[in-house]
Amino acid sequence: MRILIIEDEHFAAKRLETLIHAHLHGADIVNVIDTVEESIVWLESHIEPNLIFMDIQLADGLSFQIFERVKLKCPIIFTTAYDEYALDAFKVNSIDYLLKPIEEASFKTSLDQYQNIYESNTSSVDWKYITKDIFTEKHNYKQRFLIKSGNAYTYLNTSELKLLYSEDGISFGLNIAGQRFIIDKTLDNIEKCLDPTNFYRVSRKYIVALDSIQKIHPYLNSRLKLELSTSQEDDIIVSRDKVKAFKAWIDS
Repeated sequence: MRILIIEDEHFAAKRLETLIHAHLHGADIVNVIDTVEESIVWLESHIEPNLIFMDIQLADGLSFQIFERVKLKCPIIFTTAYDEYALDAFKVNSIDYLLKPIEEASFKTSLDQYQNIYESNTSSVDWKYITKDIFTEKHNYKQRFLIKSGNAYTYLNTSELKLLYSEDGISFGLNIAGQRFIIDKTLDNIEKCLDPTNFYRVSRKYIVALDSIQKIHPYLNSRLKLELSTSQEDDIIVSRDKVKAFKAWIDS
């Protein structure tokens, strides 16, 4: 098994070498490289290794720059002292993400993951599927909103909302019966709380629920007019700059 280490910290590289030799008997560490440019040159002129351990922050830049110049198919285990690059790491061939100082237990877990995913069936690995599955962002979308009713409080389930809009700086939510509730948040903040598969902001003023849309009509200036299941005074218009994305959302 051929392993490449791309790491600019001497002690971190030595730690990886020690762990590799301890847990991968017969492994051949083909090289230890400490810069982006040297990595690109090496990868362009050598047979691709079976596995790469790659630090994210190298002496001359971020290792993600390597992927802009070299097409890699082999799996990669990233190492770094910071976790701020996790999302970028999983946009490439990463099977795991180790934080420094690397603990032996974490290393073994990454190695097991590599062996289970890659060595078990090399020919049929779909890396796009694997990395997507490994790093699917988990969102806890809002289930309900606290609503003030007179001198008391109640709540409104998000599933009951059919239309949200702002008026004179106040945000409102409408349910299927057309009842209006004040929501003590800006429309921008409300939008961030809602599941984008179920709600879409069609303009600066309106957010619509997918299940409230009954018909979609062509409208002036290449816009769209929505016919909703709940009644409202104003026309709900999809602004021209959002029409394409709105159609894609409906068609998703």
